[in-house]
Amino acid sequence: MPAWLTVVGIGDDGFAGLGRPARRALLTASVVYGGERHLAMLPARLAARRATWPRPFDLAPLLAERGGAVCVLASGDPMLFGVGATLARQLPAGELRVLPAPSSLSLAAARLGWPLQEVATVSLVGRPLASLNAHLHEGARVFVLSADGHTPAALAAQLSARGFGATRMIVLEHLGGELERRLDGLADQWSASDVAALNLIALECRASADAPRLPLTCGLPDDAFRHDGQLTKRDVRAITLARLAPTPGELLWDVGAGSGSIGIEWMRAHPACRAIAIEADEARQRFIEHNRDALGVPGLQLVAGRAPGALQGLPAPDAVFIGGGVTAPGVLDACWARLRDGGRLVANAVTLQGEAVLAAWRERHGGTLTRIALAHAQPLGGFDTWRQALPITMLEATKGAGGGAPGQA
Repeated sequence: MPAWLTVVGIGDDGFAGLGRPARRALLTASVVYGGERHLAMLPARLAARRATWPRPFDLAPLLAERGGAVCVLASGDPMLFGVGATLARQLPAGELRVLPAPSSLSLAAARLGWPLQEVATVSLVGRPLASLNAHLHEGARVFVLSADGHTPAALAAQLSARGFGATRMIVLEHLGGELERRLDGLADQWSASDVAALNLIALECRASADAPRLPLTCGLPDDAFRHDGQLTKRDVRAITLARLAPTPGELLWDVGAGSGSIGIEWMRAHPACRAIAIEADEARQRFIEHNRDALGVPGLQLVAGRAPGALQGLPAPDAVFIGGGVTAPGVLDACWARLRDGGRLVANAVTLQGEAVLAAWRERHGGTLTRIALAHAQPLGGFDTWRQALPITMLEATKGAGGGAPGQA
């Protein structure tokens, strides 16, 4: 089927700013879908029927027009956090034509002289403010797509609370249009209240001395997490995540998640990484909810329950970490059965009983066992000595088409 749907990117300069192919597509369309603001930009001479998006948003009415001459209006570049990307997941490439306009990010970079490839981008349209937290680093530049005119003030308050009150904020309203305006200020001194709903925020991050320093590598400091002691400690966590080996788009089950540290760091490895934390203890569930927001991965899914029962109905994982409950009957086998071919399973045990379970499981399914023994220098009288942490036994197995391959301890 030839392309029946054309997605037209439109800027704040409206129909007058469109190129010839975009105008032709709109003039020959039988129906144009879009938001009220975009549809209001169209001239009266267009014969096409105007259809606003249903609320809640639903593509079904548009897809029912399949085969006609249909246009969709979208802000700027429709493939950048836009409806074009949503439609591309629903339709074959041959049925869809996209005619982008300059995105708000491109316009903002041009106004500020910031190389676009060096600026992180966060969308807060339909997403929580906590999504920004993973991008807060000294000296970082960030573009934030605002949800509305209240976003800048809410963002300023959050930056101040996180120790980034000295961050320079630049709010750009109506980029590319006649009403374009720029507002400048520091996060901890932000007072502008009459911000237009259509705005983009540019941040130059500046951290105070007491702001949390959160590196990009795995193995965040233990005090970055709220916990009750049920926490995979920093060094063991770094080793565990190296064995889990996150890659973009993969899904992790963090079984017996405790504070959620493994799932959180898995998701911080790449924006496309996904994780589900399974935890039965209510107090620890609250820790997970706090930690995922504080560390910038509010999309981590929390399942309240105990494995293996709580695993029913969950999407199949690409990797599984079992940090608690390896001795519970059926947990290891249930996780292994649901793991995708080529997926990794890592399980840690600190007790003799847990170690015995891992060793017995390895005899049946293969994999490797590793003993992790760490020591820390601590005072002893007027001197220092080594204090041994409890040793950790780690099972690692990769699932093949015929099951795991036996390994050597």
